[in-house]
Amino acid sequence: MSDDSASSTEKAFGCENCPMRRKAEEKPESFMARIWRWHTRWCPGWKAYQAHLAGQDTASGD
Repeated sequence: MSDDSASSTEKAFGCENCPMRRKAEEKPESFMARIWRWHTRWCPGWKAYQAHLAGQDTASGD
């Protein structure tokens, strides 16, 4: 049995290291940035990532 205790307490999101996101952040007025913003409106992974970050902020503020 593998040790998955670290992965169960801290979820990894592809959004953190996404090359598309990095390019959009480097050049916010580019076409790639427009596609990225459109993508984030409906992407369930992005929404989960944002909820995770919001949860971290509230947990660290306690």
